[in-house]
Amino acid sequence: MKIATFNINGVKARITALTDWLTESKPDVAILQEIKSVDEGFPREIFEDMGYNVETHGQKGFNGVALLSKFPLEDVVRGLPGDETDEQARWIEATVVGDKAVRICGLYLPNGNPVPGPKYDYKLAWMERLRTRAEALLADEMPALMVGDYNIIPQAEDAARPDAWREDALFRLESREAFRRILNLGFTEAFRTQTSAAGHYSFWDYQAGAWDRNDGIRIDHFLLTPQCADLLNECWIEKDVRGREKPSDHVPVWVDLAA
Repeated sequence: MKIATFNINGVKARITALTDWLTESKPDVAILQEIKSVDEGFPREIFEDMGYNVETHGQKGFNGVALLSKFPLEDVVRGLPGDETDEQARWIEATVVGDKAVRICGLYLPNGNPVPGPKYDYKLAWMERLRTRAEALLADEMPALMVGDYNIIPQAEDAARPDAWREDALFRLESREAFRRILNLGFTEAFRTQTSAAGHYSFWDYQAGAWDRNDGIRIDHFLLTPQCADLLNECWIEKDVRGREKPSDHVPVWVDLAA
């Protein structure tokens, strides 16, 4: 089962780029972030005509996550548990059954800037709720993954210019510690099973020629439960997508599972 995460930065603005990518790269499951569309306005028929089952958790103009799957999507849940007052569309999960059943949790973690302030407080509180959900996934003991745009630079090797990010919400010590607390529950960060080297990024800002200078950061991650990590064949970043016409500022990140 080949699974890709892709912050598309507006599904309607990038519908051609997205459909071209799906046609060429053919993920079995695609987890999208920043669809920036309400559920009723999401162009689901386009993807259904391509053979995908579609589930969305949308929001007008901001945020929004979606699952596209060649396999049926079962037991769909929208919204990260733990705060019934949270109206931001940042979490969707479902069970996908291929050769094995895998629980897929798609997320768009808050950016948190500016720091300090209420947006950063919300980010850290959201990550604490994420840790609680992560504990429950581990307790279920089924293959599961939490995947998407984490808005977290885990370590200095994940930024071309780490010093420029020191006080940013994506790289502040409190953010990285919150990420590490989740990882240390027993999750595997899939990409770092492949390499420990620097210079691998999944996001390049539109400003200041970041793409041309390879001034990137790695903020899109797959966290796998032990049962899911046992199925991992490969994880990679599809970097060349960033150089196409009217691209997102993110690129797809993939895992291949024996599932």
